[in-house]
Amino acid sequence: MNIEVAEESPANLEDYARIPTSLEVREIFQVPAVENEPGGFRLSKRSIQFPYVKDYDAVENPRQWSRSFDLSNWGFFVAHSDGLRIGGAAVAFDTPGLDMLENRRDIAVLWDIRVSPQMRSRGVGTALFKAAEVWSMAKGCRQLKVETQNINVPACRFYAKQGCVLRAVHPHAYSEFPDEAQSLWYKDLS
Repeated sequence: MNIEVAEESPANLEDYARIPTSLEVREIFQVPAVENEPGGFRLSKRSIQFPYVKDYDAVENPRQWSRSFDLSNWGFFVAHSDGLRIGGAAVAFDTPGLDMLENRRDIAVLWDIRVSPQMRSRGVGTALFKAAEVWSMAKGCRQLKVETQNINVPACRFYAKQGCVLRAVHPHAYSEFPDEAQSLWYKDLS
């Protein structure tokens, strides 16, 4: 399969948002703190009794990002194969009011990454992640930060595979989702 990744305008967020970000949650990671582990955490998988669907776009849809943030320092990427849109990624840098940036100008945040369900586990996410890395380094960033949750086991595995290190876990970060723990991953950029 040929995967082409290109930067695109935020004007295309309507098309970007058509790729779903939902997943069926069948297992979660318990994340106990452990000394002498990279980042200080160990992921311990546990099946859940009642699987459910998590739809990230129901929480925050890309069509609404421009209402909350100045997107002028954001990079948007689209992945195509055989002329079809199969994925996308959004990266934020130097954006006032975006707390994930920690008031730093040497860090970028992979705000969103999405791959069409039928194209997952085929290298699309990796191609998008690499584009986000290159874009972030071109902005002078030394780190790429990613947020996910312990209920998104595929994403946690993906970020670890990309060389990210889990550096923080916040069990009560989401008042509307008390059973989810925020997981913050960092990748040092060279």
